[in-house]
Amino acid sequence: MKEYAAKDIRNFAIVGHGASGKTILSESMLSNGGEINRIGSIEGGSTISDYHHDEHDRQISIHSSPLHLEWMNTKFNMIDTPGYLDFIGESISSLAVVDLAVVVVHAVNGIEVGTEQVWNYANDYGLPKMIVANGLDREHTKFDHILQQAKDHFGGKVFPMQIPVNSGPGFNQIIDVLRSEIITYKTDGSGQYTEADIPEEWNDRVQELHQELIEYVAESDDSLLEKFFEQGSLSEEEMRDGLHQAIQNQVFIPLFCTAATQNIGVARVMDFIAKYGSSPVDRAKIKGEDVNSGEAVDIALDGNNPVVHVFKTISEAHVGELSFFRVYSGTITTGMDLYNTSRGRSERFGQMFLMNGKTRTSVSNLYAGDIGSVVKLKDTHTGNTLTGQNNKVKIPSVKLPNSNIHLGIRSKTKGDEEKIATGLATIHEEDSTFVYNVDSELRQTVLSGQGELHLQVSIDRLKRRFNVDVESFRPRIPYRETIRANGSSKYRHKKQSGGAGQFAEVWMRIEPKSRGEGVEFTQSLVGQSVDRVFVPSVEKGVNAACTDGVLAGYRVVDLKVNFYDGKQHPVDSKDIAFQMAGKQAFREAFMGANPCLLEPVLNVEIKIPEDYMGDVMGDISSRRGKIMGMGSEGAFQQIKAQVPQSEMYHYSTTLRSLTGGRGIHSEALSHYEEVPRDMEAKVTASAKAAQEEN
Repeated sequence: MKEYAAKDIRNFAIVGHGASGKTILSESMLSNGGEINRIGSIEGGSTISDYHHDEHDRQISIHSSPLHLEWMNTKFNMIDTPGYLDFIGESISSLAVVDLAVVVVHAVNGIEVGTEQVWNYANDYGLPKMIVANGLDREHTKFDHILQQAKDHFGGKVFPMQIPVNSGPGFNQIIDVLRSEIITYKTDGSGQYTEADIPEEWNDRVQELHQELIEYVAESDDSLLEKFFEQGSLSEEEMRDGLHQAIQNQVFIPLFCTAATQNIGVARVMDFIAKYGSSPVDRAKIKGEDVNSGEAVDIALDGNNPVVHVFKTISEAHVGELSFFRVYSGTITTGMDLYNTSRGRSERFGQMFLMNGKTRTSVSNLYAGDIGSVVKLKDTHTGNTLTGQNNKVKIPSVKLPNSNIHLGIRSKTKGDEEKIATGLATIHEEDSTFVYNVDSELRQTVLSGQGELHLQVSIDRLKRRFNVDVESFRPRIPYRETIRANGSSKYRHKKQSGGAGQFAEVWMRIEPKSRGEGVEFTQSLVGQSVDRVFVPSVEKGVNAACTDGVLAGYRVVDLKVNFYDGKQHPVDSKDIAFQMAGKQAFREAFMGANPCLLEPVLNVEIKIPEDYMGDVMGDISSRRGKIMGMGSEGAFQQIKAQVPQSEMYHYSTTLRSLTGGRGIHSEALSHYEEVPRDMEAKVTASAKAAQEEN
């Protein structure tokens, strides 16, 4: 395998909204680079990057796929990422390890919500960007509209490096602004083309754009600016370094034209990435953290000690666990011992591969700036950092969005619980945005994800890979029970059934406490009516009643219990008798103290375009929500609200349909408050019915 210096490597992620053509663009690049003989199709399930079972079933990308090829003596490490927002975690973790974002825009639909999302995440990582308007061979394409849209969304620095001449069915001609020439492509998918002078009717527009491009480039370099003022123009050679620098400084964002299914325009995009795109040298230092001191440190590309960051793990049939990583410093060789600074243990680096979908090419060395994969690391997971023994640094984990859609699952077959637990843990390791919680209080397992499709795909993987049968249900809400008034009771527990009997009498008072103060147990016994040794027994009984619930089987909170008197028997009084009496005395006092249910209320933050404010606020009100505040964030409006958790089931799906897929939200527990009386009766009745069923 040829070895590449960092300056000859191009790491980029192909990102954008779903169905904009990212996978086929990567296919065309692989075809041009000679890695494949022909361009595959999504419908036929024959693309290199979408090779998983669930991707074939749904005909969309679900996993990010690292790919590689050689072009113009540079090595391309590209990552084809999913476009659906349910799998946004894959795009975010891919953007974290590349040096350039190639943002693909649908030539008919234009800038969509997924485009805006990935653009913002690329900004978070300070990544240079280029835009590819793809699918210009479709009907109703609107290049000028997309160019204007891109300028409106991403700033006036978006610049058309190319202009389509005959967009629509039969599209095969592009004007190259940098070289001031017209390119005519063959329509046989070969990517071959001929170059010619620009037709006269295009001259004025292209000259104007060419001049504008020179000005952008000159602005990024003082010496070029001087030359420009002297000569009034710059040659392509003179512009080369300036173009590269202008992209790094994000002074301008180049926009290209392609029809990837026909392999039209793709070769020129690849030329541009090879000549002017970012290399690891452009991001020669990244921020890390010293594991021992916790201080921020620079991790340098030219360091001697290896530093490796694992950005994705996946289990492959017949291979086992594959870890995808980027080398940030030093050199990695097969058989090397490294130290996992995230988990505090050593790892032997096994066999390494370069990936093109299912195709793996074995390599023995990888140098700083490169991306590869390794099999069977014992205790290394997504987000972990591996270093040389003397270089204990850590690269911060990627911050992923909260998972805000929830679904309960249960086994259909007895005895599958352990397999399900193993499966859920494995899927979470592969996809950090998939979260599961085993709730012992409500005896349910709740899955959380980015959307309904995300959860459905995860459940399908669980069933298929771990051979288990599960069914889903709406998760129960963790209501709480408390009281509004004081209550008291005198309860006698007496049991005589041959042999030793049981006897205990407990007198108890209860009173409400403020929200969030919990349950307080006290005793104010006087005299010798009850031996103090039985106080812990009564407390145990009270705690058991609080855990089991009285009104509807939910945990009891926020009250004070006082055990103030009682009676005992010299022979029959014992621990179990006072536990039973304590439990029943508490239940009686509770039911006489105007009991009520409390429901969890969530803090909800919603980000939407301004046009949808009315609809979204109306919907929040219909969910018994209260608007707490509003503000703006960039092009988006932000709504802060408090909404009962019971009203938020699958809210992200509703929000997407209300906003044409452009709204996102996050939620976190705020507090508990009383359930309205009419709802309390319904919740109590359904809880009792569920208890009887169990």
